[in-house]
Amino acid sequence: MAITFHFDEISKPTFFKTTELKSWLKTIAAKEKFSIKELNYIFMSDEALLKINIEYLNHDTYTDIITFDNSDASTGSAGKIESDIFISLERVEANAATFNTTFENELHRVLAHGLLHLCGYKDKTKKDAALMRQKEEESLTML
Repeated sequence: MAITFHFDEISKPTFFKTTELKSWLKTIAAKEKFSIKELNYIFMSDEALLKINIEYLNHDTYTDIITFDNSDASTGSAGKIESDIFISLERVEANAATFNTTFENELHRVLAHGLLHLCGYKDKTKKDAALMRQKEEESLTML
């Protein structure tokens, strides 16, 4: 089980507790009956994530998170998460202000959000989005 956090081009927030967060993310996955084989969180600027959004998803919009599921169920690894999750810390911080919460809380919500997508939760319909929010809140209470 490998979870890594990459802050190559951007400073790691002072509140970021790597060991605690890795344990928390493993707990979320286990609660959803998944295990983590390899999970990479890559933190970057708005502009860097916008480039990824345009290049890979053909979306010319800013976003806080993009999740790429690299799992391959055809190889017998069903239920084992392999993913790269790209997060704009600038967008997360802006969203924290918009949603009247702390940067720390919003970043934790986004970390859980990406993992929950990998566990099969969607957020495109109102019903799916409501369930995703519920799962995010449950995850935050476990931290």
